[in-house]
Amino acid sequence: MSRWADLPSTIAMVISALAHWLRPLFKWALRGLGVMAAIMLVGAFTRVPFDAHRWLGSAAGECNAPAEVIVVLGGSGMPSGPELVRLYRAAELAALWPQAHVVVIHPGNPSALNAMAAELHLRGVQQDRITRLNAGNNTREQALVLDGHFVKKPSIALVSSPENMYRTVLTFRKVHFTQACGVPAWDHAMFHNFDYGHGAVGGKAWVPDISGNPGLRYTFWNYLKLEVTCLREYVAIAYYWLNDWI
Repeated sequence: MSRWADLPSTIAMVISALAHWLRPLFKWALRGLGVMAAIMLVGAFTRVPFDAHRWLGSAAGECNAPAEVIVVLGGSGMPSGPELVRLYRAAELAALWPQAHVVVIHPGNPSALNAMAAELHLRGVQQDRITRLNAGNNTREQALVLDGHFVKKPSIALVSSPENMYRTVLTFRKVHFTQACGVPAWDHAMFHNFDYGHGAVGGKAWVPDISGNPGLRYTFWNYLKLEVTCLREYVAIAYYWLNDWI
């Protein structure tokens, strides 16, 4: 009975010791998060996120000549913004390179893959030019799937989101597609003056007037999201490098 009676106090002592040991680690972790958040907030007021994203899209080498095969890499739902932009760009290339075959790679439910092929057909790509590969849960697996599809490796134009392009091109080159080049599916910004009259649209006098500052209303937040996107991708590049996949 005495041992059971001592159990709560023993547990309390262990928890107290762990808390004492972990407290400095928590402090350093919170400080690190605070510093990172401050850097990201300051960085969102600069063009660094834009340049980092641009580098990811173009550093591995963009296509400057027709390829034998246009490869559209999927991974989002359909319809969705990323997939539709990729398909739009792929259809443009298919029109420019009429001899090129088009391969669409997408995992999961075949309905998404079929919808992607239908979108390409809607944009003028003939069905007999389109091959569907319903596999590939990450970029490495997609590269291996395509590697198994071709005995003789053709030149390929890889269509994917800009932030994924550097890792994607290097991954496909690693599995014998030495003539792989990138086609980043860039979003196109709307060049328009978004100034408006604060009072004219019913803005309150006591609320800060940011009607003439679209940079604060839009660009800052877009760049903040872009920082997270790029940070995630740089971690993914490091992971692929450690696995010798690039």
